[in-house]
Amino acid sequence: MDKIIFATGNEHKMVEIRMILEDLGIEVLSQREAGIEAEVVEDGTTFEENALIKAKGIAAAARQMPEYENAVILADDSGLEIDYLNKEPGIYSARYMGEDTSYDIKNQALLDRLSGVEDEKRTARFVCAIAAAFPDGTSEVVRGTMEGIIGHEIIGANGFGYDPIFFLPEYGCTSAQLAPEKKNELSHRGEGLRKMRSILESKALR
Repeated sequence: MDKIIFATGNEHKMVEIRMILEDLGIEVLSQREAGIEAEVVEDGTTFEENALIKAKGIAAAARQMPEYENAVILADDSGLEIDYLNKEPGIYSARYMGEDTSYDIKNQALLDRLSGVEDEKRTARFVCAIAAAFPDGTSEVVRGTMEGIIGHEIIGANGFGYDPIFFLPEYGCTSAQLAPEKKNELSHRGEGLRKMRSILESKALR
């Protein structure tokens, strides 16, 4: 493996990804930076299925480009599960209320649905499944989670998506109020990336 291509154009994600993978000694590119324009329909029923579908789909496109024949393709599917809402929005987190709907609106809608619900029943978690498609045709998938509760207001500017309503009782703040380094240490994506990093390191040593 000589390059890692992460199947996203989301620069917020790429900042987190590069911080965790930066000292692997392998160039890390986003799908956009790699110039891979393939679109993949994520029609799985779990985070893991969707991550694998995306990784394999982007890998198929990348292998048509000589410069990426030996690249590892990573893809993730992540979202928020709220127990009181039967684990909604789940795998539909990005599409909840429409992909073009702002997260301020989505977050307020979720707070409204939980109005009057006590903290003990507001349990939730962020989930991130990360899949890898390797040059030899094999694949791996891992899962990371971050447990918390849904807060009572939108607060914090350091995160994105549902971070401003995801409250961490042990830290007394939302994940959008964490410093970037602390968020990477605690986050679902951070946990998933560290698990995947171990797999990448073991592959590189074979």
